[in-house]
Amino acid sequence: MAKGWQGPLPEMPSLPAARAWARLEPPEGYAVQWRRLIDAALELGLGPEELAESGMDDVAAAREWKPATVALYSKVARYGGVPLPTPPTPEPDPRTLDLRPLTEVRSEDPEHLRTVVWCAIALRWPAPVGSFRDLRREQVHATARRLVVTTDDGEWSVPGALTAWHAWEAVRNRFPALAGSPWVLPALRRGPGYTSQVGGRLSSQALQVTFTKHAVRTALYLRATTTGGRRTRAEALAAVYETLSYDSYRRLALAAGTEPVAARGAVRAERATRANKAAAAPPA
Repeated sequence: MAKGWQGPLPEMPSLPAARAWARLEPPEGYAVQWRRLIDAALELGLGPEELAESGMDDVAAAREWKPATVALYSKVARYGGVPLPTPPTPEPDPRTLDLRPLTEVRSEDPEHLRTVVWCAIALRWPAPVGSFRDLRREQVHATARRLVVTTDDGEWSVPGALTAWHAWEAVRNRFPALAGSPWVLPALRRGPGYTSQVGGRLSSQALQVTFTKHAVRTALYLRATTTGGRRTRAEALAAVYETLSYDSYRRLALAAGTEPVAARGAVRAERATRANKAAAAPPA
């Protein structure tokens, strides 16, 4: 059982910050984020007791963390036993964004195509990352005009993803381990785990990293290929892509009016959609 943080006894000195952190176990599945949180706290000389008392404001300011990052590390701290308040999950910033460049096929690189098909499907089926991790090829059917995604919760029509789907299927079928994999988004290389294998199921964290790399590479592509009058717009788009996460991508797709496919995020999506419509309405 993970040890939770406990305050010092009355009139007893606190442990040095580094020793206090060393007494805590990292929460399962968040070892990397836990280490980063500790490093950020120790830079300011904060142990778990001081962090619990002062909150995340000083750490966030020192690291220039955005609200979404603060929300993440606050959650990690709570999972590790440091009692921090729960900050509200921020709305996407900006509230609207052109996501189509992330769905465009630019090469036959397997990693590129795997993420492009993910983005193309998520634009119309904005499921949480865990749903994509578990999505099997047998659940996705290509018709003449669109993809159809079938889950235990229903069936969804996904227009606009056929090109990416066929390109990804054609390339993955060149490699036996990928061709035989049941997963829509399989591992392309072995990871550190004993059970990791090419064609195996990726972890949610690995998928998040894959998306981030794709967004950054798309930003570089936009900067390198856009000229003339579209340069300013491409530069602004690239700047957002450089820090875009899949969670934000999903929220933006929902805010654009795509029907929610899971309870998570549905209320916030409806709120964002109303805000977008209000912003677009002409003044009375």
